[in-house]
Amino acid sequence: MDANFWHQVWQQDQLGFQLAEAHPLLKAQLAALPADGAVLVPLCGKSPDLHLLAQQYRVVGAELSQIACRDFFTEAQLPVSQRDFGVFTLWQAAQYQLWQGDFFELPSTAVSGCQLIYDRAALVALPPDMRQRYAQTLKQLLPQATLLLISLEYPEHEKQGPPFSVSSAEISQLFDFADINLCGIRNLTGQGFARRKFETSSLVEKGWLIRW
Repeated sequence: MDANFWHQVWQQDQLGFQLAEAHPLLKAQLAALPADGAVLVPLCGKSPDLHLLAQQYRVVGAELSQIACRDFFTEAQLPVSQRDFGVFTLWQAAQYQLWQGDFFELPSTAVSGCQLIYDRAALVALPPDMRQRYAQTLKQLLPQATLLLISLEYPEHEKQGPPFSVSSAEISQLFDFADINLCGIRNLTGQGFARRKFETSSLVEKGWLIRW
């Protein structure tokens, strides 16, 4: 899976992963998160979660797609400034900074002031061979952080991702350098994932508070 796949997803408006409002597990855990500062949101898209987070934090998003960045600010009716920052384009308005480019190349200056990471759709978007690199990149960018992670589990032989199934055991392995706590479970069996129909025998979302 490469960048072209995700560019095509946005170009063809294949946004079945897009929620209409902020995620229930984010709403439920917001009070347990650090009180202020900045939050890093990898692979943020144009998620409505960003608006909820912006009520409490400065939002630093990382997003590959120019379409996603443009549409986020257009739909929010925010006048946005753009400037080049190395291989990235920085989109900025109000409480939001969206860094358009490859997340794995994100400069440390982008996450200055961040104590919190929110991941609802990044880890589950990555195939297995990219997940270890992702977890290590988070640790390198933020040597001390709280991560609110939302994972997805379903029988892998029944459906091909993305979104991918990531087991509890794999999360323990990926973040073996951290303190991991399960903070919420949503049984979505028969309901689907966001706007996407999921014909699997089981489908479960789990919320994790991970600190290192």
